[in-house]
Amino acid sequence: MIGRVTTMMVAQSTLDEIDQSYNRLSNTQEELSTGKQINEPSDNPYGMSMIMQMQGELGGLNAYNGQVQDGTAWTEASQTSLTNIANIVQRARELTVEAANGANSQSDLQDTAAELDQLTSAILQEANSTYNGQYLFSGTANKAPYQTATGDVYQGNSGSAATITRLIGPNTSLQVNVDLSSVLGNGTSGPSGPDGLLLDTLRTISSDMKSGNVNALSGADLTNLDTNFNTLTQMQASLGATTDRLQLASDRIQSLQQADTQVLSNVQDADMAQTEINYSTQQAAYQAALKAGANIVQGSLLDFLK
Repeated sequence: MIGRVTTMMVAQSTLDEIDQSYNRLSNTQEELSTGKQINEPSDNPYGMSMIMQMQGELGGLNAYNGQVQDGTAWTEASQTSLTNIANIVQRARELTVEAANGANSQSDLQDTAAELDQLTSAILQEANSTYNGQYLFSGTANKAPYQTATGDVYQGNSGSAATITRLIGPNTSLQVNVDLSSVLGNGTSGPSGPDGLLLDTLRTISSDMKSGNVNALSGADLTNLDTNFNTLTQMQASLGATTDRLQLASDRIQSLQQADTQVLSNVQDADMAQTEINYSTQQAAYQAALKAGANIVQGSLLDFLK
């Protein structure tokens, strides 16, 4: 049996078609405004899961990149201080060689010793350098490694407790600080007495200049200074290798970021040219549906009598 098609059925069917046309137009309009073809999970559940995965990976990469950039800044600041210390040591060596030639008066040696003391103070100042509010060479101790009140005695910590690391990848951390106290030492008044390291050597050289001990200057003093300088140079090389590794990590992270960003764009971003065409087509279809619906569903006298 074939039922009668009523005016109400025609009207409802027409409204449903208009509603569907409007929804398609609304979705396309949202794509145009956001530039994305997936704006909510119902648009594409599988695509949304990929978007969430890519965004999670990019978030992790951004965190690693921040650690790498901070580590690079730390090592570059440390390298600057080590370079300045190396230049000071070279000047100290020039003064030592000059004082050891035996041609200087005691007054000259006193003046040279005064300059050497100033150079030693400059080294201590470099050792107290900071980056982002943290001392570069005190390990994890939150205080200046060398303080006036304690002379040349190191006030930071050392060993594994002093290690400062940055996470540059999954389960991959890299030490970014160096133990400068292994080069400078504690001077001549350390807990165990003279240690033969740089500060001890410089203080001894100054003392020998003031006493006119030329033999010591040309012998043990100069030898110890060269040994300390070589240790400092090795530390500079080690820190340079750390900087190079951080740069490699940065390049790798940027490469992964670009790859993940491209995948995310392919899944999420809308083809704007095609979307604009779809919008124009759907807008014309919607307007035509409205016009056709107005012609099909017309009011009658019975509608007003109900």
